[in-house]
Amino acid sequence: MRVYLPSTLALLAGVHESREIGPAPLPAHAVTPALREWYAGGDTEELEYAALTAAARASLRLLAADPSAPRRRVVLAAEMPDRVVEWKPGGAGLDGDDPSLVRLTAPVPWKDIASGHVDDADAGADVLAAVDALPAADAGDDDAEFTVDGAEGHELLWYATQELQHLL
Repeated sequence: MRVYLPSTLALLAGVHESREIGPAPLPAHAVTPALREWYAGGDTEELEYAALTAAARASLRLLAADPSAPRRRVVLAAEMPDRVVEWKPGGAGLDGDDPSLVRLTAPVPWKDIASGHVDDADAGADVLAAVDALPAADAGDDDAEFTVDGAEGHELLWYATQELQHLL
């Protein structure tokens, strides 16, 4: 199953060095039955994009937790065996309303990472504003939610795994 793991450039450096993402359990996003139900009109590509976008939003939370990390969202896509991907049957994700949220019960070896998706440096100001607006957006502030959504106006750039080291 293709899963999308939220990250940051600082966390990516550690993953690159250790050659795995871990330890488990790990939150990730994937095309789950709940996501298929929520986005009933979407084809596979649209559903995968929705899961990637959810992981990019989760990356904002990681950036909020690490003020020293460069203000660029990072998502790592990996191919994982179905047996290590847990999801909540019949509803939202494991820990909330996000229907794409899953939990990995095993670390992700570097060899299973298919690609990286990273903001261009030009997105930094909008990502910084989104990170700063997260608490107010979580509290229901529509203006703050608009600011958070503004980061999603920047498409993540695709990188092959061998290219990721050049971002560090």
